[in-house]
Amino acid sequence: MQEIGTLTEALFADTPRGLLYHYTTLNGLLGIVRSRTLWASDIRYMNDSAELKHTADLIRLEVQDRIARGQGKADLLGQFTDWISHRITNGHMLFGASFRAHGNLLSQWRGYSPHGKGVSLGFSADFIMQCARRQRLQIGKCVYEPAMQRRLVRQVIDAVESHVDTHAADGTSRQQMSALYQKVFEDIEIDLLRIAAILKHPSFREEKEWRIVSPVFTDSAHSRVLFREANAMIVPYVEFDLQSEADHPLQLDHLYLGPTQNSNISLNSLKMFLAQNGIHPPRGIDYCRIPYRHG
Repeated sequence: MQEIGTLTEALFADTPRGLLYHYTTLNGLLGIVRSRTLWASDIRYMNDSAELKHTADLIRLEVQDRIARGQGKADLLGQFTDWISHRITNGHMLFGASFRAHGNLLSQWRGYSPHGKGVSLGFSADFIMQCARRQRLQIGKCVYEPAMQRRLVRQVIDAVESHVDTHAADGTSRQQMSALYQKVFEDIEIDLLRIAAILKHPSFREEKEWRIVSPVFTDSAHSRVLFREANAMIVPYVEFDLQSEADHPLQLDHLYLGPTQNSNISLNSLKMFLAQNGIHPPRGIDYCRIPYRHG
């Protein structure tokens, strides 16, 4: 659907600058350095399934408001809400990997280093963009502003209603209209997923997140989807390749060590591990200087 496609392209038009940080655990660091890949998870499984639900909630609230004001087709809007609720868990797959503009955030250390095991990996934004383009992935700046999110959702629903009006003919039966609705919903699903991938709850605005977003996967049985255990479930993911050239070390520009009670010896072993793998971050390795609180 052209209107939503244009909207989506505009959302992914921003270009990051400077460094982009990826927060992970010490074990995650070991895997990233050795494999030269990041795990990009199915966005339905990120942040306890809240990612897509936030967009679905915004759509539901806008639909309820329109129906209450007698605006639009109530049956279309109702079916759209039901379709969204179903497709959140049963629809196409989209994979994402998160980066932050700030590499030393207390909120992130609380999530990634509750036991003194967190690190923040700083990569050149240009390097991440090059890797993304090579793998046909996009990078988008997450949207936190409630007014902008509501405006985007209104534009999506307007486009759905407009598309239905364009293709509905006089005398169309109720059954035919319902089939038309489903066809329109299917036409927008890919772009709607891409929009939902970068709409985040305003409470997370401190993160200033940029998100690598994969193409949409419509068939998990015949794709490169892998699986790992996390959050008491099996999580689908794909690998985001960070290898610029064969046999070259990982292009890591900076690293923060998160809060830990053993900062001096932990920094020492970090430097040894990175050096052994040919990695010498030009901006160094720093301790976060945030007091460690166990438990």
